[in-house]
Amino acid sequence: MEKIPEQQPGDCIKIVLFGPESSGKTTLSRALSEYYKTVWVPEYAREYLQEKWVTQKTICEPKDILPIARGQIKLENDAVQTGIKLVFCDTDLLETKVYSEAYYEGWCDPFVAEAALKNKYDLYLLTFIDIPWEADDLRDRPEQRQEMFDLFEQALISNNRPYVLLKGTVQQRLKTAINQINNLLP
Repeated sequence: MEKIPEQQPGDCIKIVLFGPESSGKTTLSRALSEYYKTVWVPEYAREYLQEKWVTQKTICEPKDILPIARGQIKLENDAVQTGIKLVFCDTDLLETKVYSEAYYEGWCDPFVAEAALKNKYDLYLLTFIDIPWEADDLRDRPEQRQEMFDLFEQALISNNRPYVLLKGTVQQRLKTAINQINNLLP
């Protein structure tokens, strides 16, 4: 079985938007990339699973975790290799690991679990669940938002990842994120 590509080193600051579904990660990724005039790495799982839903009317299965992880790392590595100084990732493999374990009774593909713990980022922006739930084809746990948020925060704490909690409106979250990111910039 093919492993996950290794995370490529780069001379850039890498920031991950992290948290449960419908908590504003994509909105903030885009806004931050616009503010800093840089790129953002979209969530590969969304594209992959949306295509699966459209063509097969099925949702994520354990066999999808490895292809999702490979696709996510490829997008990230492509962005890092452009030579930009700041990269915003709409997700990372630790997020994939959290979802896998939550949905599949503690199971995560061993290659994904290993890569998730090995990959490094400069800052995680943990998005809280204080914004309205937005339903779509892929989101399915509106009644478990707090439980899912707790799993994401615990993953950051357990793995000693640097993070900042973002709450409030998009503008409030953006302001908090910019203040934290500016502290990382040379």
